[in-house]
Amino acid sequence: MKNVLLFCLALVMIFSLVACGQDSPATEEPEVKDEVAEDRTDFVIVTVPKATGIAWFQRMEIGVNQFAADTGVDAYQTGPAQADAAMQAQYVEDLIAQGVDAICVVPFSTEAMEPVLKRAREAGILVIAHEAEGMINIDYDIEAFDNTAYGEHLMAKLGELTGGTGEYIVTVGALTSASHNQWVDGGIAYQKANFPDMVLYGDKIESADDQSQAYERVKEILIANPTLAGIQGSAMSDVAGAALAVSEAGLSGTVKIVGTSLVSVSGKFVREGTIHMISFWDPARAGYAMNALALKILRGEQVGNNLNLGVEGYENLTLEGKVFKGQAWVDVDATNVDDPEYDF
Repeated sequence: MKNVLLFCLALVMIFSLVACGQDSPATEEPEVKDEVAEDRTDFVIVTVPKATGIAWFQRMEIGVNQFAADTGVDAYQTGPAQADAAMQAQYVEDLIAQGVDAICVVPFSTEAMEPVLKRAREAGILVIAHEAEGMINIDYDIEAFDNTAYGEHLMAKLGELTGGTGEYIVTVGALTSASHNQWVDGGIAYQKANFPDMVLYGDKIESADDQSQAYERVKEILIANPTLAGIQGSAMSDVAGAALAVSEAGLSGTVKIVGTSLVSVSGKFVREGTIHMISFWDPARAGYAMNALALKILRGEQVGNNLNLGVEGYENLTLEGKVFKGQAWVDVDATNVDDPEYDF
């Protein structure tokens, strides 16, 4: 009898073990991991702008820091104080060595950035770019708007202000700054199609994203061509430098100036009538949007057309190839320059 009981007990244990083995797939790791991935914050995302020492990218850092505070992700901004392609590339090299999860970059020179970003991606680092439409060695680029349309918009205003006549100049931070060149190329094409009596004077003028250089270059041009009718500026500091040169030449209001800038940089000249319109997108929102896109991808979320990043101007992004485009530009002139919403 004892042997029979022992045999029955053994059978019960065997069936129990088999039953446990059959239930185990229901608690496999992947399902748990998928749930965790949706809320993961243990990533390092670093934003590397063209230059940390200028107001535009200091404003961008506010957005990056806000993203870090909102999400708990280790997100921060670093980079050269002044716009320098080689120095910016070195910062990216350092981040590759550190093994960060994602790099959000605003290239000073898209050409100079291609090799180092290629190495970043080969190292398994996600790369999100801004103002870099057309780059190859990135995962995605995110633009505040369609760059050609923005350039056309600026030229439409310049043509209106000049009455569609006279010579004008265009400035870019660098001949290798992708977005700046798209803006002025779009503007020049729009001028030729819509204002045939306007004429581009000289070639594109490089300012190195530096207000003093923009001032010096425009000052030289005004000496050579005191009848200049208009200026379309690209780098954030270009129109402020141009306005100072125009003001010193006694041509405020005569030479029409439009371009990309911030109220904190160019508001004084807008108020006095030397700059007629500045346009911009909020760099803080752009910085936040880049990081938000990076986090979605790192968490394994699908991204595509009509993407909503939860940031004003970036709620309905269109996707063309690798490029996301928002609807985020703002115009400021004498009528709204003192609006507190634009006080940055």
